[in-house]
Amino acid sequence: MSHLSPRLRAIGTALPDHLLTQQQVLDILAKDKGKALPARLADILGNTGIEQRHIAMPPEYYFGDRSWSGRAQVYEDAAARMFQDAANMALDRAGLCPADIGQIVFVSTTGTMTPSLPSRMIAIMGFAPDTRCVPLFGYGCAGGAIGLGVAADLFRAAPEKPVLLVSLELCSIAYDHSRMDKKDMVALALFADGCAAAIVGAGEGPELSAFASHIWPETLDMMGWEIGETGFDLVLARNIPSFVNSDFAPVCDAFLDSQSLAKGDLGESACHPGGGRVVDALADYLEDDLTETRAVLRRNGNMSSPTVLFVLERVLAKGPVSKPMLMTALGPGFVGAMGVLRP
Repeated sequence: MSHLSPRLRAIGTALPDHLLTQQQVLDILAKDKGKALPARLADILGNTGIEQRHIAMPPEYYFGDRSWSGRAQVYEDAAARMFQDAANMALDRAGLCPADIGQIVFVSTTGTMTPSLPSRMIAIMGFAPDTRCVPLFGYGCAGGAIGLGVAADLFRAAPEKPVLLVSLELCSIAYDHSRMDKKDMVALALFADGCAAAIVGAGEGPELSAFASHIWPETLDMMGWEIGETGFDLVLARNIPSFVNSDFAPVCDAFLDSQSLAKGDLGESACHPGGGRVVDALADYLEDDLTETRAVLRRNGNMSSPTVLFVLERVLAKGPVSKPMLMTALGPGFVGAMGVLRP
């Protein structure tokens, strides 16, 4: 079989049912506390760059007693619906049906199931029984970019059939409203639920030309999970915007250099937004206003791994890629993930 370049054929996205505005978040928190929020906290919640988000359950659900089994059931039900919606949209846009797919890469760090969700979807959606399922857990916010690189590598290894990537997170089921310490409030201010699917194969679309990641070993405490009594508890320790400038920028420079690219060669980048200040730091570094990155953050919040694919969908909707395009995402590890799409 001749070497076929992996191309991004299509992207599909899906959101859960419940829309939450940032003002509602402030009102819900004030009601929970029985008084108006402190000014500093209201500022933190108001300055995220987010206007609205989607979550899997109605807000009152999250104020009930948190049980691991209850949250796992929410994950199972909502994830199955969103997986099908996003995957079907991507397949339709690529002119494919489930039986055309050879491999499914599934990225999720906010819940886990055995058998994996893609294994459960084989019969439900009509994938072939010999479809290879590759679940990836633990990448958090970096998972969308890393997953796209893995999908491209898997297609290079077995180019007979396209690869389906599905990146899905239900960040809301990790909220712990009983504690409401600073990081819980930051989580409540930023994180949301969403799902994105991408088709990687031969044919039309930008080429997925190169992907890389970099782990800073002394930064394990920056982001991740601790296993709590009632589910995953967020670890979110350090100042990520300043980390972008001090540590991520030189790594990204080296990656671009390895691809014989300078920042001036790039079209609009697709970055995982993190939060408003992270986007500002990335925009300063890339000398790019990151219009679509900001638009996704504003409308959808930080959905963790699928967010960068939502951004990519918006950038690609503007028209065919005419210049090399950079993807970036930062996640637990602490890891920086980078990719280049070429026309």
